[in-house]
Amino acid sequence: MTPTQLRAYSTVVRLGSVKLAAAHLSVSESAVSLHIGQLRRELGDQLFSRTAAGLAFTPGGLRLASRATELLGLQDITVLEVSAAGRGRRLLRVGASSLFAEHAAPGLIELFAGRADDLDLELSVRDPRSLEALLFSRTIDIAIGPQPAVLAPGVTARPVMNYRVVVVAGADHPIVHLRPSAGQLRDQTWLLGPSAAAGVGAVPDLLNRLGVPEHRQQIYQSNAAAVEEAKRGKGLAPALSFAVAPDVRNGSLVQLSGPHAVLEAGWHALTLADQVAPSAASELARFASTPRAIQAMMRGAGAKVGHFRPSVHVTLWS
Repeated sequence: MTPTQLRAYSTVVRLGSVKLAAAHLSVSESAVSLHIGQLRRELGDQLFSRTAAGLAFTPGGLRLASRATELLGLQDITVLEVSAAGRGRRLLRVGASSLFAEHAAPGLIELFAGRADDLDLELSVRDPRSLEALLFSRTIDIAIGPQPAVLAPGVTARPVMNYRVVVVAGADHPIVHLRPSAGQLRDQTWLLGPSAAAGVGAVPDLLNRLGVPEHRQQIYQSNAAAVEEAKRGKGLAPALSFAVAPDVRNGSLVQLSGPHAVLEAGWHALTLADQVAPSAASELARFASTPRAIQAMMRGAGAKVGHFRPSVHVTLWS
């Protein structure tokens, strides 16, 4: 597959017509049809057919549509990155678990990036189980999240920050008047952010320890959104203690008591061994555990647009 073929196909998908795609790309219709035909032969899929109602896409054609957009976006980003590198700018790609990315990364990125005018940081939320593989493939330069149970050879792990996951509920929820047992917690509705779906990490560990059944779990687009639902009395939410401390102080949330409603955990920075790791990645791994960095992460200040370039990954759900 070539970028030209993917661009032709992506334009056909977007405009719904080979004729319109050709006009948009300033090429002939036969040129667009040639690119589509090459993709069909290479992939062994018809991709789409013409019907009276327009174009009808095969399942493979729909899958290619999302991938083509992503691949073309990566190509455009790469061109910009190469150009920036030629002007002396550095790029540090950070892969992080969703809990860290949402609550701690913005403050850390702003503080770290402010130390170097020639550095751009790209943050992407990753499944913690894939962090080591992403390092080895050079997709990311540094990973921050839970430490793997078994560290792969060639990967260095540095402790970044210890934190506490607590269970909170709205002030009107009946469970706040109890010191709940594991069984009482298990039977509640749990309001969860995407960190719960990762399979590893503090929140999945808490749910597994309590044995919360899947039908009791409701996952929201962010951990903050789940906590907001907990304020409305919809259920219980696990949360970082420092993130919900203001809401606990003002009474909009209540932190549940007892040993079953708390879990101690920590984030680690993973890099390749020093001889192959980019210097900026090693520097961030060391800097992230300093008192200044920890204070910045707990404050949660947002990063300035000039220092923060999120890596966006789009998945189409049917």
